[in-house]
Amino acid sequence: MYARNDNARRIIAAAASVLPVTFELWSQVDSALADVPALGAVIARLDAELADTRMDRANLIAAMRATLAAYADGEPDPLYYLRDELDASQARSQGHRGAS
Repeated sequence: MYARNDNARRIIAAAASVLPVTFELWSQVDSALADVPALGAVIARLDAELADTRMDRANLIAAMRATLAAYADGEPDPLYYLRDELDASQARSQGHRGAS
C-alpha cells in the first residue's frame, strides 16, 4: 500500500549516502516520509467513522419519516420508530466504544 513511500525513502537513503554533505536535508525529508503510514491509518479510521456517522444520520432520518407517517396514519404510538432507532444507535455506539 505504501510502496511509493518506501521507494522514495530508499532513494533518499541512497542520495544521502552518495552526498554526505546533504545528509541532514535528506534526513529531514526521510523523517517526513516516515509519518505517511501513521497518517494513512488516521485517514482510514476517520473515513470509517464518517461512513458510520452518515449511516446513523440516514437511519435517524428514516425513523423520523416513519414517525411522521405513523402519526399521519393515526397509529397509536408513532414515536415508536424514533425511540427504536435511538435505542439501536445508542447500542451501536456503546459497541464501538467497547471495541476500542
